[in-house]
Amino acid sequence: MLKQRVLTVAVALPLFLAALFYLPNRWWALTMMLLMIAGGYEWARLARFNAVARFSFLAVLAAGCIMLAMTPGHAAAERWIYGASLAFWCVAAPCWLRFKWRARAAALAVAGILVLLPTWLAAVRLQQEPSQLLTVLAVVWIADTAAFFTGKSCGKRKLAAHISPGKTWEGVAGAAVAVVLYAWLAGAFSLLPKIGTAAGMTAIIGAFLAMTALSIVGDLFESLLKRTAGVKDSGNLLPGHGGLLDRIDGITAALPFAALLYAGGGGA
Repeated sequence: MLKQRVLTVAVALPLFLAALFYLPNRWWALTMMLLMIAGGYEWARLARFNAVARFSFLAVLAAGCIMLAMTPGHAAAERWIYGASLAFWCVAAPCWLRFKWRARAAALAVAGILVLLPTWLAAVRLQQEPSQLLTVLAVVWIADTAAFFTGKSCGKRKLAAHISPGKTWEGVAGAAVAVVLYAWLAGAFSLLPKIGTAAGMTAIIGAFLAMTALSIVGDLFESLLKRTAGVKDSGNLLPGHGGLLDRIDGITAALPFAALLYAGGGGA
């Protein structure tokens, strides 16, 4: 399994980085739309949509991406989209996790759009300065990796045993420490300027920690969907890693928030 995971990363990561830095923004947008549709297909599987509901959900998702791609530059509207995403992850998703709701198909469809469409929009807007997008993605990757190894080595107190037994509070602490260190390095090398109205170290650390917290909620939320659906992985698109949603669960929560910060500071 480990060999397969490493091989998948060895193939997928260079392709992703090449696309991030060398694709024109319109082609990047198309690539991201195809990935979001793939993620939407996995979401529909977890939600157990029937064939008609699955097609309708994917059609709405694709139409939303196309409409936003054809009407760029509406900063206020985009802030509303990012704000809706933030509201979902800060209010609806924690309540969903706390009470372990079993939502109807319509609610799951709305949730899926709120998760995937703002992620697509954020990825497209931040790719206009590829280093910014990579810096933000690295927050989630570093937090996830640090949480995994810290939890493995000294994790005892379960974070959400009924949803994801492997996650621990010690892992969360390890993720926070790693992200603070990364924030200090990013600030020192000016990799993440213009966060909101301030670009100081405190703002950078606060933003990175907020992204980390959101990514953990995103991870737990997808785990709840999988547990409710009775499956281990969201799909099998990525050998050794499961489905696309298994890899971007934290990103879907953190990326729109990061794009909102950049939009507020004029950096996106």
